Amino acid sequence: MSATAAEHDRFSYAEPAKVTQTALSLDLKVDFDKRELAGSAELALAWHDPEARELVLDTRDLSIEGVEALDAQGAAHALKWSLAARDPVLGSALRIALDAQAPKVRIRYHTAPQASGLQWMTPAQTAGKKQPFMYSQSQSIHARSWVPLQDTPAVRFPYSAHVTGPKALRVVMSANNDAKHPLDGDFSFRMDEPIPSYLLAIAVGDLAVRETGPRSAVYAEPSVVAKAAYEFADTEKMIETTEKLYGPYRWGRYDILVLPPSFPFGGMENPRLTFATPTVLVGDRSLVALVAHELAHSWSGNLVTNASWRHMWLNEGFTTYVENRIVEAVYGKVQADEEFIIAADELLREVKATPAPTQRLVPDLDDADDAASDFAYVKGAWLLRTLEARFGREAFDVYLRGYFDHFAFQSITTQQMLDYLKPNLLDKYPGKMSLDEVKAWIHQGGVPADAPLPTSPQLQAIAAARSQWLEGKRTAIKLDAKHWNTQEWMYFLDGLPDKLSAKQLADLDAAWHLNGSPNAEIARRWYLAAARADFRPARTQMAKYMTRIGRRYLVVPIYEELAKTPDGLRFAREVYAKAKPGYHPMTQASVEKALAGQ
Repeated sequence: MSATAAEHDRFSYAEPAKVTQTALSLDLKVDFDKRELAGSAELALAWHDPEARELVLDTRDLSIEGVEALDAQGAAHALKWSLAARDPVLGSALRIALDAQAPKVRIRYHTAPQASGLQWMTPAQTAGKKQPFMYSQSQSIHARSWVPLQDTPAVRFPYSAHVTGPKALRVVMSANNDAKHPLDGDFSFRMDEPIPSYLLAIAVGDLAVRETGPRSAVYAEPSVVAKAAYEFADTEKMIETTEKLYGPYRWGRYDILVLPPSFPFGGMENPRLTFATPTVLVGDRSLVALVAHELAHSWSGNLVTNASWRHMWLNEGFTTYVENRIVEAVYGKVQADEEFIIAADELLREVKATPAPTQRLVPDLDDADDAASDFAYVKGAWLLRTLEARFGREAFDVYLRGYFDHFAFQSITTQQMLDYLKPNLLDKYPGKMSLDEVKAWIHQGGVPADAPLPTSPQLQAIAAARSQWLEGKRTAIKLDAKHWNTQEWMYFLDGLPDKLSAKQLADLDAAWHLNGSPNAEIARRWYLAAARADFRPARTQMAKYMTRIGRRYLVVPIYEELAKTPDGLRFAREVYAKAKPGYHPMTQASVEKALAGQ
């Protein structure tokens, strides 16, 4: 347990100050017909309070069949337990009564078909259309929907698992996957490094494997694996780049699992096996910053972890900064600068539309899933860019590598980060940036006016061309966009005003064929512009896009925009009725929130 477990995590019922889970052993059977995982979870325990006789675990929609205490010799005896009423956010506390402090407990249970952290997919919802598919998404507090445990990032533990499933399907986990394992329906795993519960991950499906380097491979459905291996060919180069900057990669292998399009996130940094959306497979490696981001989590997030979700910027802000450094080293400063300018512009738009308290880097939260905001990612990274600019890259890199080493395999708070920052950077080079300035970034809304932002001559030229087109001084075909890369198209579309005429959008599409674009980032921005302008010719392709893709970032803003008008809301509800079965529960919840109360 880290020293920070004493800070109360309001999104967990667990009491790690009294007793801590120190290891997890799973024995599970995968049943696609019942859409359930069934078996047992064995928890090793370290007791800190000599008087404690109760173990409180987090669950959500689990059916508990029995609980046993295991003594040092492995002998078991039944324990009394109770499952509290279900809270809509936290789930149900599992309270286990012990007559004496036991070194281990074993819980027999099975999951519910609607488990919030699992998605069960029919063959029709996959790329291959022949086999079913299941995958987990434990972040933020969804591990408790498939494992009873202390579901707080303040607690870290190694784990092992024995999983049985249908023959011919491959089981993979955030652990030591064996690409040569026979598809015999019987798999075993070990994760020896201590991880927080949100990094527990499992997937089962028709998965092929393609090596991309000496310690990296891609897992994906057979029809997707070659495309994914091409897109992610630079993985080893990225690992080596990050090691030079911030020290050794400490997780052994770095494999990538490409999931079906319903995956609600761009990527999930599950250790040893990043889960990734297929929406980045565009054929030109222009969106592989996603891999740089998830790889960067191997240092910031997986190695040094936020102790509670209020401190998520310690995961995502640091990771977004490191991601940009990887992109710069591998793909050049031009692309890295363009990517940050686009992210910064989006953040500044968020500032105008978001209440000030939400803009703080350590906000108050009603739901742990709300922690994943542009402020945690981009404002956090912008603070680190400011530190780099003030102290110089060389000094800042030394600090950051020391930070990762100092807090390795620990969960920390923002205060602990500041307590390390002050002597190791601020006081070491006095007069460059004060602790009060850093605290203002963290605890105040907005972004300071002197925050450093790179310049891009190419984006400036695109902004000028966009203005000329909007003013009628240049036709769409004369935008000279033939050689724009993905980031440059994103920048152009991001800067369009809220209201364009149908003719302007028709001219733009006639010139550059944006409707039906296979590039998900460009398409997202085009469909947002079309929704704002009520541009009906885009709706057929828009509906296909919203049905095919379940990544929240790509589809939820379109639903939100459509819901602003009665006709748009009607259309959005029609699309959602068809798309819902293919969406992950998290995406369903986000879309239903966007469509509710209109």
